[in-house]
Amino acid sequence: MERGPPGSPELLSEENFLRLAEAGVRSPEFTALCAQLVAELRAICPLEEDVSPTSGPEDAETFQIELSGLLQELHCPYAALTTGDVTARLGSTHSCLQLLYFLSSELLAARLLRRKRPPSPQQGEGADAALRELSLICQALGGPEPAPSCPVPQVLEHIKSKVAEALSALPHGPQEMAPLLRVPLTARQWEALEGTQQALCAEYQCRKRMMITRFNVTLQSFRWSERAEAHSAALLAAISPLRRAESAASGVTLARLLAAREDASRIISASSGHCRHRTSCAINKVLMGGVPDRGGRPNEIEPPMPTWEKRREGGGGQQRWGRRGKKKK
Repeated sequence: MERGPPGSPELLSEENFLRLAEAGVRSPEFTALCAQLVAELRAICPLEEDVSPTSGPEDAETFQIELSGLLQELHCPYAALTTGDVTARLGSTHSCLQLLYFLSSELLAARLLRRKRPPSPQQGEGADAALRELSLICQALGGPEPAPSCPVPQVLEHIKSKVAEALSALPHGPQEMAPLLRVPLTARQWEALEGTQQALCAEYQCRKRMMITRFNVTLQSFRWSERAEAHSAALLAAISPLRRAESAASGVTLARLLAAREDASRIISASSGHCRHRTSCAINKVLMGGVPDRGGRPNEIEPPMPTWEKRREGGGGQQRWGRRGKKKK
């Protein structure tokens, strides 16, 4: 069966909902539909929580933990989906079907509200966004906001004079805040720089997703113990702020590159005293006690010495070398 795009009638049909609800949370197809509904909802509403589709039944627990934070943010009214053990809330077909109906109804309501909302005349216009940025720069420099009728080159000259005045007031003069990039770039170099920035952002997102996956695996290993089952609510309350703070996108832009100064190119060892006073914490002083020896060091094991046995007399193994027997005639 071919799957339609997110929000298509094939996916949002009652027959498809019932079929996926019977498969349950351990079905990757069920979690994929939930993730698609949440992705469309996040594109309309500014939600902090998110869910990821699973690749197998072993990821069902992680999916339910992520879903718990999302339902709390959406103020889900169904107590069966928000109370009790996190890993047992979607244990029935009825609860899975209730979740699909709740997410689809939230998505439809968000679409209706977006249609009724009047469009902003300044939304999506690059010129207005640039004027707002110039206004913020003037405010940061302690000057008045530029008038709407003021030409942009005149505003830039005013900003340039204010920046030069602020740099001259530094103890070491303008050299204290010398820019890292001093050579003007050509159009081709700007395109190459933008491509490099996009590649680094993609690499950052990949590494961040890998770190989040490792965190979820570690969290699952802790939840396997019997003692952790009694503290599932406390564990969820402890990790919820961390999940809300997670952001897969990088905030480094080309504007920040232009704002970099010479001191950003100085490489300082992570173990130096200048860095350690910021990164040191109490856990660095904790010493591990005795742990069992697991081996794994073949280079430290001496090879066994060979044992020699005395030759048996009269055995057939004795041979005489250098002499050839004579044939009897």
